[in-house]
This record gives sequence, C-alpha cells and structure tokens, in this order.
Amino acid sequence: MAFGGFNKAGDSAPMAEINMVPLIDVMLVLLVIFIITAPLLTHSVKIELPKAQSHANLTRPDNIQLGIKANGEIYWNGEPIDEAALAERLQASAALEPQPEVHIRAEKTAEYQRVAKVMSEAALHGLTRIGFVTDPSQR
Repeated sequence: MAFGGFNKAGDSAPMAEINMVPLIDVMLVLLVIFIITAPLLTHSVKIELPKAQSHANLTRPDNIQLGIKANGEIYWNGEPIDEAALAERLQASAALEPQPEVHIRAEKTAEYQRVAKVMSEAALHGLTRIGFVTDPSQR
C-alpha cells in the first residue's frame, strides 16, 4: 500500500487522500449484478389470450346540485327549497339506482353549521357520494 514509507526521518503529516479502490470495487460488483439481472426482468411468457367483445355498461347517475347562500338559503339544482322539501327530495334520491352524487356549492361566507347540517341530512337519508364544488381560478 502507498500509505507510508520505510523512512522514519520524513515528515509525519496526515494523509489527506481518499482511497478510491473500495468504492470502485463496490461499483463494479453492482454493475455485474445489474448486467446479470436485467435480462431476467424483461423475460415474458408468450400466451394466447381468448378473444371477446363487450361494451362497457356505464350508467351515469344524475348529479344533485345543492347551493347554499350566505344567508342560509338552499337551492336544489338552482331552485329554492325549504328544509322539509329538501328532506323529501333527499329521501327520494337515495332510493334511486344508481345513487346520484350530491355536489354542494356553498358561498365562502356561508356558515359552516348550515353546510354541515345539509351534509348530515344527505348522509342520514343514505346518500354516500357527497362532494364540494370549488372555483380553482380564485387564489
């Protein structure tokens, strides 16, 4: 090794070199491992799959647009509605198959208590697909 010599009279300053040999050995071992395993990862079995034709049966449920204004008014698809009629319509919508999605559009100054009450009313009647509609353009 080249760490020192046999001359004791020389200066005994510390060595400031990095020994690169172990790093190169590890790199070469990893390279050999990747060269050996790479072809094994791309190996595939050729099989003949059966042929079939079908069309996806997609039924899009209707969306219920619930709007909540800052003063507490509730709108069902743009039409003003009171709490009793809201409960009836939510119950009728929960019985539909497929179940419609409830999209809640609330003004940013609307009370959270009002929004939470509408959400819990929908969940109480069995509507499970509830989401909020926001405006992504405003930052």
